Amino acid sequence: MIIGIDSYKGVNGFNENEINEMCSFLQGAVYCWCKNRKNEWFAARDLIGGDNYFWQGTPLMRLYEYYLNDSRGNGEYAVEEAGKAAGRLLKKVLFEDRRVFDTQDGYTRIYRWTGEEWHRAITK
Repeated sequence: MIIGIDSYKGVNGFNENEINEMCSFLQGAVYCWCKNRKNEWFAARDLIGGDNYFWQGTPLMRLYEYYLNDSRGNGEYAVEEAGKAAGRLLKKVLFEDRRVFDTQDGYTRIYRWTGEEWHRAITK
């Protein structure tokens, strides 16, 4: 759950299994951050950018390949668009998580775990 956010934009071009794998990967990164850097703000770039930009062998590599194969595809375009899509997937992960996150919107949206969990009935 993200305080103040009631919807998110999805990512197109992938099947449900691929989306789930990418989201699971991101959720693992979020949980590592929350464990090791309590009370610190983070953005997608902190989890999967900078020193962590090697996506080879991870489910996120599909994002880069998707945009690289786009009709406008080149390396720079693919990196930029894959990063944006990863940010949208991160928002989905946090939105659906049982943990409660604060957020601030700026040049890049940042998040921080409040230390609380939100309990809701899960129905399918």
